[in-house]
Amino acid sequence: MATKPNILILGAGYGGMVTATKITKELGHNEANVTLVSKHDYHYQTTWLHEPAAGTMHHDRTRMKIDDVIDINKINFIQDEVVEIHREENKVSLKNSGQVEFDYLVTALGAVPETFGVEGVFDYSFNKWTVNGAREMKDHIEYMFAKYNNEPEPKDELLTFVVAGAGFTGIEFIGELSERVPELCKEYDIPKSKVKMYVIEAAPTALPGFDPELVEYAMNLLENRGVEFKINTPISEVKENGVILKDGEEIKSSTVVWATGVRGNPVIEKSGFENMRGRVKVDPDLRAPGHENIFIIGDCSLMINEETERPFPPTAQIAMQQAETVAANLKALIKEDKLKEFKPDIKGTVASLGGKEAIGVVGNKKLFGTSANFMKKMIDNRYLWILGGVGLTLKKGKNPF
Repeated sequence: MATKPNILILGAGYGGMVTATKITKELGHNEANVTLVSKHDYHYQTTWLHEPAAGTMHHDRTRMKIDDVIDINKINFIQDEVVEIHREENKVSLKNSGQVEFDYLVTALGAVPETFGVEGVFDYSFNKWTVNGAREMKDHIEYMFAKYNNEPEPKDELLTFVVAGAGFTGIEFIGELSERVPELCKEYDIPKSKVKMYVIEAAPTALPGFDPELVEYAMNLLENRGVEFKINTPISEVKENGVILKDGEEIKSSTVVWATGVRGNPVIEKSGFENMRGRVKVDPDLRAPGHENIFIIGDCSLMINEETERPFPPTAQIAMQQAETVAANLKALIKEDKLKEFKPDIKGTVASLGGKEAIGVVGNKKLFGTSANFMKKMIDNRYLWILGGVGLTLKKGKNPF
């Protein structure tokens, strides 16, 4: 009897989780040994983290136990941290569990913050977009409000909040924070005029690549809530008490939130893959160039959009679609069938702005306000449906109304 191949999936983010759930449906229980490795025993939704970070959602809403979602009778789960991929030896080194062998590897290790060489980011900013990072941000923000009336003047920096980056993460976070500020001011007996919120973006526009009319709507709405934008303004340094801009201006702040984008997991570079900012330019079937048994998806993969000649953004939507293609291609490799090429199907892009406000494009239709907010929540719920069906959607889903 032939030995069952070992499929190893690294990472339990969007790509890893969908790969794990789909491969067990593509293959019978006796056709392969499937192992999932993650440093947490839970999966969390990175696209929701701006809400618990600002304190508008409990952090537990964003996460779910891995063994509540995947069938651990069909998938072996190892809670550990990936150290290095030994590409030629078909082995992966884990921090605590030694080495694990594979016949087929799916690398879906996610991303780390991109600093673009700015000093002080890891020392003085909130940059961890994880469940624990979101908890830390929320607690810190509330502490700044609690501390304000107990401090002598000058103390303006306590309630000055700087968000570095006006991409999706930065805009969605400031949307939630600006929605919550009036509640915090009321709770801690602070005039709203004492709160200052800045969004600083090095690019010539907020939400680069987004429809200009939607960007204008978002900026106007946020400015009406007290947010000040500094566009086309790079940050040169993050300090203990604020940021210094390239033009020399200094903004004093006790809270700098770093949201300028991401790069692929450092394991990619350490493992010797040819890469750009930790991302591997994968073949059309999502395999790493020169490796017939290694797939790379999600934040660690790079694919060029031929229409724009720019990389597709590393979104949850694309990671999930890649995972479905990879599951089908793993089956094809095992069955010695032809592999599929990955074709992204961008169904729409929606950004929340806090409360019942959002902006987005679905198909060729622009959405503003409550209709966009409805669509955003439906998109969030669709992922839960894909991952865990009706039960998970009812348990963790958002009310779109």
